[in-house]
Amino acid sequence: MNAKPDRAVGNWLLVICFMIFGMVVGGGHARTIHAGFVIQDWRPMTGIIPPLTHAAWERAFGLYQETAQFRVLHPAMNLAQFKAIYMPMFLDRDWGRLMALVFLAPLGVFWWRGRVSNRLALWLLGLFAAGAVEATMGWYMTYQGMTSDILHPSPLYLGPHFILAMLIFTAMLWTALTIRNPDPAPIAGHTTLRALLSTSIVLLILTIGLGALVAATGGIHVFNTFPLMDGHALPPDGMKLHPLWLNVLENQATVQFDHRLVATITALLVMVAAVMGLRAPLGPKTRDLFLSLAGLVTLQYILGMTALVSGMSGLGYLHELNAVLLLAVCIACRHALRGALSVASLPAGHPLAMKAAE
Repeated sequence: MNAKPDRAVGNWLLVICFMIFGMVVGGGHARTIHAGFVIQDWRPMTGIIPPLTHAAWERAFGLYQETAQFRVLHPAMNLAQFKAIYMPMFLDRDWGRLMALVFLAPLGVFWWRGRVSNRLALWLLGLFAAGAVEATMGWYMTYQGMTSDILHPSPLYLGPHFILAMLIFTAMLWTALTIRNPDPAPIAGHTTLRALLSTSIVLLILTIGLGALVAATGGIHVFNTFPLMDGHALPPDGMKLHPLWLNVLENQATVQFDHRLVATITALLVMVAAVMGLRAPLGPKTRDLFLSLAGLVTLQYILGMTALVSGMSGLGYLHELNAVLLLAVCIACRHALRGALSVASLPAGHPLAMKAAE
């Protein structure tokens, strides 16, 4: 990392984090309107412009007509209807292209001017490579629409696709915050809270991945009761698929149960961390972060329950977006405690140890 604070570089990476969130907004919207297979053509460098002529639109529509999704779900779709679901997916792809440009151009300038060290540049290029893998995974999911009989993007790819996106988001946000504040102020104690926040981040990413499986399988449309699943503690037919491991990824009942269970554990742990943070003397800025954490985790759980009981995919989409905001605030809270030190490790008479004992 850079040795000195650099708000310009840090703010640039925060813009990238915002753009990653924008990809979640666009990708989630495209999935909600069932546009995942609508573009069966991948031209990363030259596909920046949508079809402009009637012939070009007919060609794009013809490719979509070769998918099982069109034949089974939309056989009566006309060209105008195709255009309506094509553009959101196209804009999502162009947003990804713009994000690559916004990432690479400033990186080159900052690196050339010496404001980004070689070590940091290699780290950021590694994150960019992970983003390229993410884009390739997204394209392969789309391409499956033409080469198989599946009707929606496979959960086998959608879950890992979303988890990788959140890992990149986490690493990018942490890097941005560290560049803005490379030297954390030492804080006596609160190492337990720091550990809780680290665990919370891991569980949040896992919960988000499980939520992606619910979205991919249509699991929101079964067992629309809470807390029991139509009167059952465990879902009936939770292991009906063979091989058994496939239930964890593709069985609607099982993926919904897994998401319920892990989400509840995660929400409780995050709320405990938020309350501990609010009770600790950590300063007004950090307190505001923990207050936001408490509010967002409460909202997230309410959105999840409401989406489940109503079976509304639109609420599930809002639940997805709020999950990313919750993750971001949890990362910020954990970053604020980088300087936490065990009181037992401090020498007797140390000012921080004396302060903690007060």
